[in-house]
Amino acid sequence: MSRFPTHAVEDAPEASRPLLQKIAQSSPTGRILNAHAQMAHSPAVLAAYTSLRAVTAEHGTLDPKVSWALNLATAATVGNDYMIGIASRFARMNGWTEAQIAALRTGTTTGDTKIDALTRVVKEAADNSGNVTDVAWKVAQQDGWSDAQLAEAFAYLGLTVFTSYFLNYAQTDLDV
Repeated sequence: MSRFPTHAVEDAPEASRPLLQKIAQSSPTGRILNAHAQMAHSPAVLAAYTSLRAVTAEHGTLDPKVSWALNLATAATVGNDYMIGIASRFARMNGWTEAQIAALRTGTTTGDTKIDALTRVVKEAADNSGNVTDVAWKVAQQDGWSDAQLAEAFAYLGLTVFTSYFLNYAQTDLDV
């Protein structure tokens, strides 16, 4: 049972309405998800979420296929089925196969050593309060990830942890 009301644009707090409208307009389905509808109960939560999304969209340099791999690896580590479902869907839409999606969820090889090295860094960070071993970091660097890309990977980790933690906190009902 969800802990917060699931708002429509019309009954959301006033400050959340424009954010919900923008989410609905940019959604592939044209509707808001339960995650957004519950975040809207607190305009601060919805604004924080939409800000993180906007910043990664505007300033992110990683290919969407990479960013969704990071989101999925993080969601699987945090353990939120809702976020795993969303990230799996977008990973699929961005070219990941079912076998690779399963590998990203479980932390096994996707067949791409460069992606595996970066997702290993993000999974370690998600599992260890941001801490990553020097070994994992150096492997990612040796596989071609720059320090700027490793820093950017943290933005996707942060977005996914924020979203997953909220969904766990709110006990949001699955609608994906």
